[in-house]
Amino acid sequence: MGARIRVLNVVAAVAIVVILYYVGRPLYWELEARLQEYREGFSDATAASTQTTAEGGNVQPVGNARGLEAASLQGLPKEASIALMALDVVDPDAATPAKPSAIANAAAGSAGAAEEEVGATADGSSQESSGTSGGGLDLPSEATAGAAATDATATGSPTTDSPGAGASGTGASGDQQFATGVRPILHEGRPLLPDLKREIWEKPPPGSAVPAREEFALRREMVQHRQRDNVVVVTFANYAFLDFVLNWVRHLTDLGVYNILVGAMDTKFLEALYWEGVPVFDLESGMTTDDPGWGTPVFHAMGREKVTLINVFLSLGVQLLICDTDTVWLRNPLPYMARYPQADVLTSSDHLTRSVEDESLEHWDRAQGAYNIGILHFRPTDPAKQFARAWAEQLAGDSKIWDQNGFNDLMRQKLGPDVNPEGNDNVFWAFDGTLKLGILPVALFCSGHTYFVQHLYRKIGLEPYAMHATFQFAGTDGKRHRFREAMAFIDPPEYYDPPGGVLSFVNNIPEELLTGGDHSLQTHFNLVNYQLTNLRSALAIATILNRTLVLPATWVRFDRIWFPHPGILDGTDTPQPFLSPLDHLVEVQRMLPGKLKEDEFGPAVPIREYSFLDNPRTPQALLKSKLSVDLCDEGSPDCPLSPDPPTDKLRIKKNTRQNELKATLSRYPDSKWIEFSSMVDSFGGWDDKAMEKKFRWRLRQYVGIWCCVNAQPGHIWYDFFNDEIPGWKPRPPANWTEDHPPWGKDQPGAL
Repeated sequence: MGARIRVLNVVAAVAIVVILYYVGRPLYWELEARLQEYREGFSDATAASTQTTAEGGNVQPVGNARGLEAASLQGLPKEASIALMALDVVDPDAATPAKPSAIANAAAGSAGAAEEEVGATADGSSQESSGTSGGGLDLPSEATAGAAATDATATGSPTTDSPGAGASGTGASGDQQFATGVRPILHEGRPLLPDLKREIWEKPPPGSAVPAREEFALRREMVQHRQRDNVVVVTFANYAFLDFVLNWVRHLTDLGVYNILVGAMDTKFLEALYWEGVPVFDLESGMTTDDPGWGTPVFHAMGREKVTLINVFLSLGVQLLICDTDTVWLRNPLPYMARYPQADVLTSSDHLTRSVEDESLEHWDRAQGAYNIGILHFRPTDPAKQFARAWAEQLAGDSKIWDQNGFNDLMRQKLGPDVNPEGNDNVFWAFDGTLKLGILPVALFCSGHTYFVQHLYRKIGLEPYAMHATFQFAGTDGKRHRFREAMAFIDPPEYYDPPGGVLSFVNNIPEELLTGGDHSLQTHFNLVNYQLTNLRSALAIATILNRTLVLPATWVRFDRIWFPHPGILDGTDTPQPFLSPLDHLVEVQRMLPGKLKEDEFGPAVPIREYSFLDNPRTPQALLKSKLSVDLCDEGSPDCPLSPDPPTDKLRIKKNTRQNELKATLSRYPDSKWIEFSSMVDSFGGWDDKAMEKKFRWRLRQYVGIWCCVNAQPGHIWYDFFNDEIPGWKPRPPANWTEDHPPWGKDQPGAL
């Protein structure tokens, strides 16, 4: 019996090591570089303040948080003043964030890569999330990460023309067969049809037929026809991402970039792009038209298509800028890439802090977060080709390797030194010591954190080149909503003029909630709860009036990530408070029409992003058809006993109930835009109790989480009905059984 137990223990230990190796690899790259910084600097930070754990027993030190900056107050209510606050002691009765651990700090630069759209917490729980993977983010131990980092720096024998090791610098010619394991998709000998030589956005004549599928095969003539200055810009997708691809192409062509090719992974997508006038080629992948979701086998297969394409285009001798479809270009990137002709490869990064104050490449020894392959520029040099072949062979040899992990593993085999130390261009040796690599500046080629949370580009006063919708929590729908918030997603005209009109409200937030007291978990939730209560009323009124709700800008004090942290990630420029993406607070994907059954949850409320009314695409006819609604105290001289005559302004009594609200505001069907001056005390309750039950049950599904305190579970659920619970405090679930949205009296079976 004892022998069997020992064997089982060994098997379990081996399984744990394997899991840590595969899950932890995206995190170790930055870890080793920052562990020493943590050891030296954390002792000073601990003296600044202390906090208690969720259980209220163990004292855990937390360094002072970054103060509120003037730039962060853009859009705040007028009564909000600027104050410098520190994260010191939180309410001892509330759950508190964990101390800034070395693992968490190091992971900050790479977690968005491994979990860029996962609705999961660090402690292992996950929510159902469209387009996302389940499961948590397990952080490696310091020893595990250190061992992995040591293994990644193995070197070989040096060469004469570089300080690195490995290949001699000569490689296969462009015409030679590319890497073993890469599926050939390059077809030569077939002339390119005139139909496939049209200018971009030039649509085929109505009534014409789509050419045979084999005519869309990728070949040299197709690439040569589209290249400009020997550069081609490429993305690829399936039909599920049609709107993302059209948005991606439109932004580039608006910037004067026309040397574009899009790879189609299914026939429906190929034909859709053809009819839109977008240059498209067939990837022959046989993929379905559905969104595969992050982390699925199909998702990993899509990543391998990228490596295939890189090898193919490099074999044709062209420079390649290859991008994910969840990027948006804000400036023409090609002149920037041309600044670094010596670089074989340029890559974007998930590092969260900037090492440069201008448009220079990041310092490689300071920006050690995960390289993000969502934006890659390759030159057709021998070292670049050798790397691409090695990358393809690596992925072909192990189906479990994520393409981005593989890229990082290979590139980091040998890092540094600078290629030209005196030139200060920040290009450095990587891979086998023969490849010259550059890291694109994180403030200008932005991740979902540096753009949507920190707004790093504002700190240095420069216009960003690109935004990449990583570090977010609501799958594909969340990415789309973030781009809409940034007014960077081009929807069809009908999106900007929804039937039935829109409802909005002024999100007046008291100064005390924004800047008063310590920046603590309790003050963060006080701020969020105030806004959720107002949003609940707005959703109710929009439901009653059958209008589309323009969501307010939401403000928070604490960041959200996948592991325990002190509220603001260590070293980042995140202000407090900051304008928060919607997916930090709610499950965006569940709020959309068709996501929840109406017979169980009542009618969905169509939503629009907070910037909708400022978007130049929103028609003037809507903006000029505004009804302003003010609230008044019943019985006061300025509060009419009957509704005002129809004008562009209306006063109604506070806490008006469902039927009266509907009767009053339905008198204004021609007003395409109704705006309440406040949502505080705006809604007095439901008259239709069955409708109320469904509405409440719908909102129970909308709530998101804040992550995480140092506990198991460590995340805390937001609650639209927090004001119904006397003395509500932000606490994580008591155990995994209790880990679900706060149902309250609306639990299943109550309908």
